[in-house]
Amino acid sequence: MSVKQSQYEALLAEYCDHQGAIALLRQYRSYLEMLPSMRRPTDSLITIPLPLIRVRSVSPASEPGGVPTRTTDTVLLPCDVGIIMCDPEWKIKTGGEIFVFIHRPQEDFSDLLSRWRHTQMLLHRDYEWVMPHRYRHILNEAADDTYPLFVTFQNTPDRIRRGLRGAGLPYLVQHVDIAEDLDTSSRNEPSALRDIEEIFSDSDDLA
Repeated sequence: MSVKQSQYEALLAEYCDHQGAIALLRQYRSYLEMLPSMRRPTDSLITIPLPLIRVRSVSPASEPGGVPTRTTDTVLLPCDVGIIMCDPEWKIKTGGEIFVFIHRPQEDFSDLLSRWRHTQMLLHRDYEWVMPHRYRHILNEAADDTYPLFVTFQNTPDRIRRGLRGAGLPYLVQHVDIAEDLDTSSRNEPSALRDIEEIFSDSDDLA
């Protein structure tokens, strides 16, 4: 059985919420420990679904003695959710950034891994986040450390989990119970945060 669009949408919606994101991180302790305040977890992170960043670049002057050209491009990151840590008191961005990749319908291992590689290439440049309106005041320059977290389903092909495990990339397996009949789906809420399996990577740079 292949991954359904409704399964993907259910988790994407779940992780947009602070509580859903925190529940996700609780399943991967090394990431949960990155929260600036365990007593105020909901104030310690910002979730951005399908995030945008502004990539800054400088082009050399076209002629000797000229002025270099500075440009800014807004780019859609190929991850599904970006999680930013912030100090609950000072309201400033802190620590590393976590990039969540949910297995999409019709996506094979190379497609999923390529989304992380493309994200790495973009984040290797000078960038800043395009913040949600209510967080525009928070300083959001690029982080020194970026971390991926892959989310798969029970019906995700085994080769994808084998590939992630072999690449030293952390992943979780989630159970999402979506009703086939859309008319009854409201009575069958997805149990999106039930952890089935955890894989912890020992790699320092998470491949």
